[in-house]
Amino acid sequence: MKLYPLFADLSGRAVLVIGGGAVAERKAATLIEVKAQVTVNAPELTPQLRRWVEQGLIAHRPDAFRETWLDRVWLVVAATSDRETNRLVASLAELRRIFVNVVDDAELSSFHVPAVVDRAPLTIAISSGGAAPMLARLVRERLESLLDPSLGALTTLAARLRTRIRARLPEMAARRRFYEQLFAGPVAALLRQARPQEARRAAERALLAEAKGTQGSVVLVGAGPGDPGLLTLRAVRAMNEADVILHDRLVSAEVLALARRDAERIEVGKQAGNHHYTQDAIHDLLLQHVRAGRRVVRLKGGDPFVFGRGGEELQFLRQHSIAYEVVPGITAALACAAYAGVPLTHRDHAQAVRLLTAQCQRSHDALDWHALAQERQTLAVYMGVSELAAFSARLLAHGRAASTPFALIENGSRAEQRVVTGTLANMPQRASAHNVRSPALLILGEVAALAESLAWFGQPPLGEPRAEPHADG
Repeated sequence: MKLYPLFADLSGRAVLVIGGGAVAERKAATLIEVKAQVTVNAPELTPQLRRWVEQGLIAHRPDAFRETWLDRVWLVVAATSDRETNRLVASLAELRRIFVNVVDDAELSSFHVPAVVDRAPLTIAISSGGAAPMLARLVRERLESLLDPSLGALTTLAARLRTRIRARLPEMAARRRFYEQLFAGPVAALLRQARPQEARRAAERALLAEAKGTQGSVVLVGAGPGDPGLLTLRAVRAMNEADVILHDRLVSAEVLALARRDAERIEVGKQAGNHHYTQDAIHDLLLQHVRAGRRVVRLKGGDPFVFGRGGEELQFLRQHSIAYEVVPGITAALACAAYAGVPLTHRDHAQAVRLLTAQCQRSHDALDWHALAQERQTLAVYMGVSELAAFSARLLAHGRAASTPFALIENGSRAEQRVVTGTLANMPQRASAHNVRSPALLILGEVAALAESLAWFGQPPLGEPRAEPHADG
């Protein structure tokens, strides 16, 4: 059944609800919200319906249904458990050309009550034509999680400015560009940040500038370790609002696939020994696109504030008075450890976690090796694959036990994830034997031994081969 979508203004208009049970109560509640004049026809009412009668929110007719009650009614809802009564109501309403909804009976209904996502005054209705109401509710639940609550405030702001927008921007193309900026740019960001007065002023400034030559904005987004299911909802929204996406090399193709289709994608990633883009070049790109009025997403693997140089980029944006916001991501230490079955803390093994990078000799010299060599703590080491030999030698020299377990997690959270385990004494050899490559995260500490028993994702950990027992004689 294909239905014609229709939003009805029932404010002050008479609506008849037949039935006094829980279903009728739900229908009446929605009608009260839209200020309809509701009359409920049933001999018995739920306690809540009785309270609404006492409060004057609805009228009550306890007698048996009469056809004359359909006089001057705009809409009818039949919510009784008696199909014959429902059929009678539907047929009489049909003769009078009154729309009727018979609950859970698509065949008798001339209109259906949709599942609703409420961002008042923005309303989204979902219908399956009565074929699968539970599926419509599932779609509603998904939309509820995707659509920011600030959309209601954004709709209200657009309504207040509508007359001025039409007068200031008579050409449709200009209005379209302005609305795109209004709905997806700094104004929307300010409303998400619960700053309505600033949002209104920003919208008025943009309108006065006629949305021409205005500066763009930047959203610094953490893409997580690679599994697109670990993206935050806000990250997905930002990617779908972007005109340009500047992304790191390690951002997965599956994550990029969730971005707006026509957004320009520019890889600006860096890796050891191959700086395709310097940090200054990335800054220049940000400035270039923002000054062209574009909405830029700076997409970084993991979290931009954990060894992601996100702070440097924000300082640059602040120096150039560029509007920005930050969307955190799940950092690699948390995600890779979880996907390898390694708890970063454990009351029997580790009461502290240290996040560090061992990318080069200079970073080694800045570390407190005496503190790092202490037991009962977990070290989560980023970007350290090429420095494993020097890293393990320093720890051993400062007293960390050679038997300390490690887990090297390559491509953590992705389908090709591998976990190599062993001890600090043989860590470089184990990594070399299995040809471990970046991206890989090192977890060192007593908790790493739990990877053998708690692993749940991907292939089992590649542990050390066990010695075969010798036969006697």
